[in-house]
Amino acid sequence: MAKNKEKSDKDLSSSINIGISEEDRIAIADGLSRLLADTYTLYLKTHNFHWNVTGPMFNTLHLMFEAQYTELALAVDLIAERIRSLGIPAPGTYTAYAKLTSIPETEGVPKATEMIKLLVEGQESVTRTARSIFPIAEKANDEPTADLLTQRLQVHEKTAWMLRSLLEE
Repeated sequence: MAKNKEKSDKDLSSSINIGISEEDRIAIADGLSRLLADTYTLYLKTHNFHWNVTGPMFNTLHLMFEAQYTELALAVDLIAERIRSLGIPAPGTYTAYAKLTSIPETEGVPKATEMIKLLVEGQESVTRTARSIFPIAEKANDEPTADLLTQRLQVHEKTAWMLRSLLEE
């Protein structure tokens, strides 16, 4: 049965005629799959930190992390839907995300300041991943993907800046 599903996904993918070659659609979807994995991993890390933050900045960080993980939860849907629009199945398992993500898992419960540093690193990782997809999308004249990437870059760069500001003395 799995072979039939793979065959039908392949047949569907090759019958798509949206002005982007199958090879380019696959390459773009591969990049977007990495972006999806990074975004989901950062979502999970941010949600974990929201639950477990303590200390004098508790209320500020608790609310900030909630706003951030809520935004990330919406973003994973947009990214996955763009992958599907290209005719490629979107990854959706922890196993797949673990293989695709550039964001390391955090063991234990770090102190609030360390949480902030780790989230800055995560936001910057997502930014680098998004930026790495641009050449492929531009080469294929894939404006919807370029637009999605631009929006994601704006969010992640701004969020990294806001988090970084909390670390200044």
